Amino acid sequence: MMLGMMMTAATLALAFTADAGQGAQAGQGGRGRGGFSIPPLLMETDAFPDGGVVPQKYTGRTGVQPGFKFSNAPAGTVSYAIIFHDIDVAFGGNTPDVLHWLVWNIPAAAGGIPEGKLPEGAVQGRNITGQNAYFGPGAPPGPRYHHYVFELYALSATLDLPPTATRDEVVKAMEGKVVAKAAYVGRFKGEAPAK
Repeated sequence: MMLGMMMTAATLALAFTADAGQGAQAGQGGRGRGGFSIPPLLMETDAFPDGGVVPQKYTGRTGVQPGFKFSNAPAGTVSYAIIFHDIDVAFGGNTPDVLHWLVWNIPAAAGGIPEGKLPEGAVQGRNITGQNAYFGPGAPPGPRYHHYVFELYALSATLDLPPTATRDEVVKAMEGKVVAKAAYVGRFKGEAPAK
């Protein structure tokens, strides 16, 4: 009985290892743990490296929205949505962080977004200031950088939402339509005033 249990455990371990080996190909659309497919959606920009410091040009209320190239979207992608937020802040004792930009219905055919504008058909939602616009990183001076995440969602449909939609409404409308997701991170902290 004990030998049978050990052989079963070894068989399961081998099967798991084989599946995990396939997961190493997840970047090529392989099967990840649990046997599900992980599409290799990418978002890239020349504005700053992924995980790098965001240049002043793209920061604050008057900052320029960076351009991004999207690639490796799965078949069936119709549109994209972006949620851009500062994950290092929470207000009023609640869990939501600071929303800097919200945009949806970016056409899949556009292949990305140019710097400073959006493709025709894209809809901008309201940011933390109540404006339907990009609001760049604006962390105050301090001992640490804030982390700003551009979350990119590839969707199987467009979203029928007005520009007044909240982040929660956009997330709810995306349910069941997300075919892939990617993220790009920038770091920023304000400069202390000269003494």
